[in-house]
Amino acid sequence: MFRSLVNLLFPMSCPGCGGPLLENENTICTRCRHDMPLTLQHLMPENEMYRRFYGRLPVEHASAMVYFHKKDIVQEAIHNLKYRGREEVGLMMGRWYGPDLKGVAALQTVDDVVPVPLHGKKLRERGYNQVTKFGRAIAEALGANYNETILYRATYTKTQTKKNLTARAEIIGSAFDVSFTEADNCKHFLLVDDVITTGATLESCGKALLKIPGARLSIVTMAYAHS
Repeated sequence: MFRSLVNLLFPMSCPGCGGPLLENENTICTRCRHDMPLTLQHLMPENEMYRRFYGRLPVEHASAMVYFHKKDIVQEAIHNLKYRGREEVGLMMGRWYGPDLKGVAALQTVDDVVPVPLHGKKLRERGYNQVTKFGRAIAEALGANYNETILYRATYTKTQTKKNLTARAEIIGSAFDVSFTEADNCKHFLLVDDVITTGATLESCGKALLKIPGARLSIVTMAYAHS
């Protein structure tokens, strides 16, 4: 009753369209959920995201949950996640996509789910890593460990979204490194992030993880943007 009263006075809004959520709606409204542009890439081993890493990274699997277009539901939802403290968006997407990924043969051997890390400065500014809840939900679905300490950002870089692939690669190339022990050798790591654009950040993170002897790599993101 108290929750209903609070929702009546201060209704939660849908991070996709901004409209009020109904009492039986969770995180995102029914209409936005229905209109989410699902990629279904997890059903296609050599999908467009997988092909994006040809000649760049040896990946076991690569997929994104939804497509990202400017001024659409996904962009607005992820903007709310990253800049307005709506961490429940990441949790919702992880719980939605996790069961789909559980059925992917290439991901049956994942040991650790690893988020793309924020630099300490940016983490302090934002107060949270927007990938955390998504990654934890994916790890839970796969029965894997969530590991946010093995990969770290060694240098601070400003947002690179307006730069092309070559420019981003030059700036981000050495931004990440790993801290590991022999126990991490030969593990299958699933790297997770919010949006893939050029793939430069994920490539740099992947190369860092592949420094670990015998490591294997897969990549999953919430959204896929055409660069």
